[in-house]
Amino acid sequence: MTIIVTGGAGFIGSNYIYYMLQEHPQERIVCLDSLTYAGNLSTLMPVMDNERFRFVKGDITDRKAVDKLFEEETPDVVVNFAAESHVDRSIEDPGIFLQTNIIGTAVLMDACRKYGIKRYHQVSTDEVYGDLPLDRPDLFFTEETPVHTSSPYSASKASADLLVQAYHRTYGLPVTISRCSNNYGPYQFPEKLIPLMIANAMKDEPLPVYGKGDNVRDWLYVEDHCRAIDAIIREGKVGEVYNVGGHNEMSNIEIVKMILRHLKKPESLITYVEDRKGHDKRYAIDPAKIHAQLGWQPTTKLEEGIEKTIAWYIEHRQWWETIISGEYRKYYEKMYANRGKGL
Repeated sequence: MTIIVTGGAGFIGSNYIYYMLQEHPQERIVCLDSLTYAGNLSTLMPVMDNERFRFVKGDITDRKAVDKLFEEETPDVVVNFAAESHVDRSIEDPGIFLQTNIIGTAVLMDACRKYGIKRYHQVSTDEVYGDLPLDRPDLFFTEETPVHTSSPYSASKASADLLVQAYHRTYGLPVTISRCSNNYGPYQFPEKLIPLMIANAMKDEPLPVYGKGDNVRDWLYVEDHCRAIDAIIREGKVGEVYNVGGHNEMSNIEIVKMILRHLKKPESLITYVEDRKGHDKRYAIDPAKIHAQLGWQPTTKLEEGIEKTIAWYIEHRQWWETIISGEYRKYYEKMYANRGKGL
């Protein structure tokens, strides 16, 4: 089976590629990534020479390039991780989010229709549901929760989800959608909360926390998410949405203090900053459906996952320091100056 993974040089996509190559030695992975600011080709360096892996630099909004790739590879499955995903950036510049997250999804599905696939899987987010009140811990997002977005980012992802469902209804395209809670783990771009706090704490720099830090998230270790997607594309029912949650709710400030504790750094490093516009209060997913239908459940407890993540960032300091310095952008030119790969 050949699987096209879009956005595979990013955080979750790269972890998924590593997981699939390890767990399914009979399958071939083709990564399509435009290498925007959050795409880091060096993340995939250990598999670049794997005969079951191919990297292609290209944009999912480029219809001609996408069609060319589908014609070359005739994929069985497409898993779409490619997305602009940072809420703050979407507030500053919504346009690129609409282009990549909505138009790019349409281009991919048109190629799937044209060349025929067994499954198109859309990786979405629990942010399409909006948020939950802090004083109602009994409430959770289910697949039946109405879409109620808060930011240009979440609105673009919700739009893409609706488009995916429309392609299934109108054209019979075999699709599935997963909506996950906040992921964390290796290779996460250091503008996100957990890697940012780890990096700043390691450098004894201030740890900026929005508002009072009381916003609550359901944290999901990235490998657990990869297992869930694997289960969905193999056993999930066509046309269905599956919520993927970690059962690991914790406020941002508690996460920050946990990181400081593990790194043996003082809480005096915490600096409270002006809150984000439209900042969602609480996310919490009920993953009962995927557990009941596919037997999936998260296996990594939050404390354990944070320990593993901190250890990874300590051991791979050069990886995130090159990102902070901007040097990582030069890796593609270094790798492909004489190799000729791409579209």
